[in-house]
Amino acid sequence: MSSITTDQGIVHYEVYGRGRPVILLHGWLGSWGLWQDTMSYLGKFYRTYALDFWGFGESGKKRDTYTVHDFVSMVGQFMEQLGIVRAPLVGHSMGGTVSLMAAIQYPERISKVIVVGSPIVGSSLAHLLKLAGYRLNALILFNMMGVFRAWMRYHYSRVICSDPRFPDMIDRDISRTTLESFLLSIASLRRTDLRSSLHKIKAPTMGIYGDKDKVVDPRQWQVLLNGIPHARIVRFENAGHFPMLEEPLNFSRHLQAFLDEHRTTPLQQQAARPENITL
Repeated sequence: MSSITTDQGIVHYEVYGRGRPVILLHGWLGSWGLWQDTMSYLGKFYRTYALDFWGFGESGKKRDTYTVHDFVSMVGQFMEQLGIVRAPLVGHSMGGTVSLMAAIQYPERISKVIVVGSPIVGSSLAHLLKLAGYRLNALILFNMMGVFRAWMRYHYSRVICSDPRFPDMIDRDISRTTLESFLLSIASLRRTDLRSSLHKIKAPTMGIYGDKDKVVDPRQWQVLLNGIPHARIVRFENAGHFPMLEEPLNFSRHLQAFLDEHRTTPLQQQAARPENITL
């Protein structure tokens, strides 16, 4: 367990492997733990860092705001303190949205962007997630936290993710959130719309989407490709919102292959690839 202290709070992270750095960012209600399989595989080739956003996992929870813009700033501070001059970002769900925003804000520091089941437009979130971004609804859920956690264990294990480990993982991560981090993060994500800014991203980009995603509309890959024509799209036909858990080996192999292409330019990638890959 490692951490850094910033003027905005403690950032917890885990690190595994040696080589060039890769930074992994989790989604809403998640933590670094969702990346353990990915780190185990990638750690043979890269030095992998998995962060907990402020308000989640083991990171600090004494803040007034927990917006996606705050998390973009957190990534910049993390890289600065650890002396990481330039690195790829791999982000799941909300973490992918943060990764795209970081590539826009820090173009000289983000060498590649990989998003996994990430919303480009907040309206693509499932209806229940959008409702959670209103204070009254969040208060009700937190006052009924036992019922909410039981429902999440049942719903997520049967509908959202087929990995048998997942109910315990999501239950643990939800227990570590606060009302403010729960509410403010999803509220800001719901309001996000990156379509007008995607053209600013020149770094090689890949979008990984599960066709059975019930959390984010899986057709967001089309929005990503419209905004970043050089993006590579990989679609997992039989996976949902968590392809890194449901098909960890296939996921990690595609991720490694894209990360290994460090000498190709976006235009070379566009000429060499099919428009998208469906697994």
